Amino acid sequence: MTTTTEARPAVSDDRPGLIHAKPVRHPGRWVAIAVIAVLTLMFLNMVIFNPAFNWPLVFQAMNQSPVIEGFWKGTILVTILSMIFGVAVGVVLAVMRLSDNPVLKGVSWVYTWFFRAIPRYVLLTIMGALGVLFTTGLAIGVPFDWKIIQWLGLSGDWRIATFDANAIFVGLIGGVIGLAASEAAYMAEIARAGILSVDRGQMEAAQALGMSRGKAMRRIVLPQAMRVIVPPTGNETIAMLKDTSLLLAIPVTTELFFQLQAIGARTFQVFPILVAATLYYLIASSILMVGQAYLEKRFGRGFGTQVSEDKEKAAKGLAAGSAK
Repeated sequence: MTTTTEARPAVSDDRPGLIHAKPVRHPGRWVAIAVIAVLTLMFLNMVIFNPAFNWPLVFQAMNQSPVIEGFWKGTILVTILSMIFGVAVGVVLAVMRLSDNPVLKGVSWVYTWFFRAIPRYVLLTIMGALGVLFTTGLAIGVPFDWKIIQWLGLSGDWRIATFDANAIFVGLIGGVIGLAASEAAYMAEIARAGILSVDRGQMEAAQALGMSRGKAMRRIVLPQAMRVIVPPTGNETIAMLKDTSLLLAIPVTTELFFQLQAIGARTFQVFPILVAATLYYLIASSILMVGQAYLEKRFGRGFGTQVSEDKEKAAKGLAAGSAK
């Protein structure tokens, strides 16, 4: 009995040599870079040497005391107050919209429908004219006229306090009320989307531990929803900063764009004044963008960390396997 052994090819333990790969050429990128460079130089040449910009007048207008006051009061202060009240009312409206109570849900839906449908310029114009509805003052209390009270067999004035409507709906206060009322409708949808992004099990687990629905919403759901709420809220804040220029509709005189337009009308230099307004808005918006990025990073901590770690471990395991 004979046994035959088949000849097997020798297995070499030597690793293959280096692959001399040539990178893929992208001539289109260099063409795009050249075009962008030329356009950038053309733009800088226009901005620096075109006399229409009149940079001395631009910086002079930006340093005027009424302009600076209008920037801090009519732009920054109105933006902060409008966003504070808009976010607060918007969160309440979002909770109402998600409520099981049909009345609360209906009120929230009607409010959102109404204020989202009206342009802010039109809304601010209406705010400036609301004084015509309250010629005798804006009264707080039982909304009955004295004749109706007498008809009911009662007597006395059932109003707690009366305010001057023109003092409320005109000026910075009217601007804050109008912008906040409009912003609340948008923030209601943003907050509702953020709340819905949190798993329902979070609320159920909190209630199982004995928390009330309101406390669970404040302590458990809303902190997790902030990751979704913060980015669009930052965009809304920047949009609100720019929408303060619409306060001309009320009108509000202590406002950045109003004061700059007044300087342009006096000097007959409209374009440099518009450049000054643009620089103010660019500076303020850039600061808000930095704050938005910080808040997004803060409220996004821990999200996606496990996924990243799993990917990193898988990549290390694949590299170790290929090395063997």
